[in-house]
Amino acid sequence: METINVKINGVDYAVPKGSTVLEAARAAKIEIPTLCYLKDINEIGACRLCLVEVSEGGRPFRLVTACVYPATDGMVVLTNTPRINKSRKTNLELLLSNHDRKCLSCVRSTTCELQKLCLEYGVDEDKFKGVKNEYKIDNSTPIIRDNNKCILCRRCVAACKNMQGIGVIGANDRGFDTHIGSIFEKPLSETSCINCGQCIVACPVGALYERDDTDKVLDAIADPSKHVLICTAPSVRAQIGECFGYEPGTDCEGKMVAALKRLGFDGVYDMNLTADLTIMEEATEFLGRVNNGGALPMITSCSPGWIKYCEHYYPEFTENLSTCKSPQQMFGAMAKTYYAEKKGWDPKDIVFVSAIPCTAKKFEVGRPGQSAAGVPDVDIAITTREVGRMITKVGIDFKSLPDEAFDDPFSVGSSAGAIFGATGGVMEAALRTAAEIIEGKPLEKLEFDAVRGVEGVKVASYKLGGINLNVAVASGTANAKKVLDAVKSGELDVQFIEIMACPGGCVNGGGQPIQPASVRMTTDLRAVRAAVLYNDDKNSDLRKSHENSAVKKLYDEYLGEPNSHKAHEILHTHYVKRGL
Repeated sequence: METINVKINGVDYAVPKGSTVLEAARAAKIEIPTLCYLKDINEIGACRLCLVEVSEGGRPFRLVTACVYPATDGMVVLTNTPRINKSRKTNLELLLSNHDRKCLSCVRSTTCELQKLCLEYGVDEDKFKGVKNEYKIDNSTPIIRDNNKCILCRRCVAACKNMQGIGVIGANDRGFDTHIGSIFEKPLSETSCINCGQCIVACPVGALYERDDTDKVLDAIADPSKHVLICTAPSVRAQIGECFGYEPGTDCEGKMVAALKRLGFDGVYDMNLTADLTIMEEATEFLGRVNNGGALPMITSCSPGWIKYCEHYYPEFTENLSTCKSPQQMFGAMAKTYYAEKKGWDPKDIVFVSAIPCTAKKFEVGRPGQSAAGVPDVDIAITTREVGRMITKVGIDFKSLPDEAFDDPFSVGSSAGAIFGATGGVMEAALRTAAEIIEGKPLEKLEFDAVRGVEGVKVASYKLGGINLNVAVASGTANAKKVLDAVKSGELDVQFIEIMACPGGCVNGGGQPIQPASVRMTTDLRAVRAAVLYNDDKNSDLRKSHENSAVKKLYDEYLGEPNSHKAHEILHTHYVKRGL
């Protein structure tokens, strides 16, 4: 790696050639504050918080924005002078002059990047008094926009357009009236927003957040007439610790289960079970399409953000979507049919909750075709962040909890189900089962390494028995577009595609704990979070969905066989051609 020499705050450093001043400083472990900056997504120098003084070639020092200014050989950089600190403080005070400062009731209080910087720089929040804009809160979708708290950093705009390739929000009007909104000031519900929530995790303040459903959950738990059950998605256990100060990539499954039990749920279950059930249905559906001339390539249907994206942007591919419900919806469906019958409960008296990494799941619970027992399969979907807030609200000391296990009868889940949370995980789990069905013998190696990793698009080919199987994996809807366009043009010939709406998969979902831009710049959260799931898989004794004894029991006692008529009534759904 070629390097250049820079002097930062009087110390010489060798930094990679091509670095910005911000990258050079952080490589030297020197923190420069930012608000608008998101690495590789939003590098526009708009907030002016990263101002530093630089001198090149012996010329006088001048102020530049570190996030976009290139570091040059021999450059001298100052990051902490009275001039710099005064500029940063003034910029923060100007931001506050048009900001709704209701910090005590804001969902981002203590995790707000603006709040943190204001405290560090000792701002006067009333320095600039005058007219303040007032905006109506858009709560038309599970993603709520409050422009009264927006600082116009445009990180949400960049996440939606540059990362996801959607672009349903942008800067409207000009000057003091500039605000973030949709075309013609339409509410989000009237756009092709897919509810992925990547705008939320990009936002440095409280201008974007998910609809909070925690009070609904707590009210249901307090109702003695209700049976309140919860299942947790694989990636939640890999991220919930971040809500309580653990480093990203810490597996907190046991403490998470213990906390949920102390909240008062009547059953705490592992969604890995229905991830396995999904594989049984999906792999069987795929082989049926291959053998009977069904619509190919078949595309996975676990990600509701991706499903809505397909319905809006590629409605011609809805026939290619697997008809399987997502693991979340399958769990609720089985709880309100099979389990309700076993317990003698009226499905109307069951409140089924899912803990998920995804804001789009809040939209999914209200979709048509998701009511196997005549009532919604899932009543309430709460994000990892909401789970964390709920645990804190009732006074549970998460770190002091012992590790506890999921409840029976839904406690058995394979590690194939666990890796659903990482991009490529659904494909790998399906391949393990499909390969053994086709070849009629156990696989010698269970890892399908070519579909692993955080790359946006992965393509692989496998020979399974007499079938040459070409597969593709995409995460992030911008990458989904690349894959689908290549399929349409004939450039890509594949039979099976996995798509996740969020880059990196569920571990990087829009409902996961929010990490500041400084962490996102230096840590690949997708990789460290996914490592928890792959480590679980590596150390598991049960690594194949079709070997899950609990799944076998569901088929033996209730469903009959994968893709049976009864299975279709309970576990499958349909889609809508929405268009733009």
